Amino acid sequence: MKVSFFRGASPKELFSVRSLALSGLVAAIYAVTTILFAPISYGYVQVRISEALTVLPFLFPQAVFGLFVGCLFANLFGGFGILDVVLGSAATLLAGIISSAMPTVYLAALPPVLVNMGIVGGYLSFILDVPFLLCALYVGIGQFVACYLLGVPLTLLLRERMRTGGEDPAR
Repeated sequence: MKVSFFRGASPKELFSVRSLALSGLVAAIYAVTTILFAPISYGYVQVRISEALTVLPFLFPQAVFGLFVGCLFANLFGGFGILDVVLGSAATLLAGIISSAMPTVYLAALPPVLVNMGIVGGYLSFILDVPFLLCALYVGIGQFVACYLLGVPLTLLLRERMRTGGEDPAR
């Protein structure tokens, strides 16, 4: 079985002006949404609405870099320090790369849930001195809500829009 990360996009496609613009838009939307919904975006009990965007790499591999940058900026405002900025952004990057290789939108929503459960749940457990399993469970539930209840419908809506005459914004 061949796994194709970034949906087989070449570096030229990933770094075109249109792709970088799409990536920038995703970064801005992610960061602003996270900060606007700050009361529910940070902590071990969280539903980060912006995580709905982590399903987008299924359609747009260019979104991976935007998600990474958006998460990095959002975590600068989260109050958990450099550990959150570095590890949270890395978790989002890893989840986005894996999501870009998933064969269905429903499977594409799974990596952000699992990766964040492990990584974010792990460092929040350390920072907040809360049992890992509790942190992982709460982060996972929040990720499930964001990815499956918001991200999957958003991605399906965008895919349908592109099929009925809309353009891929990165092409």
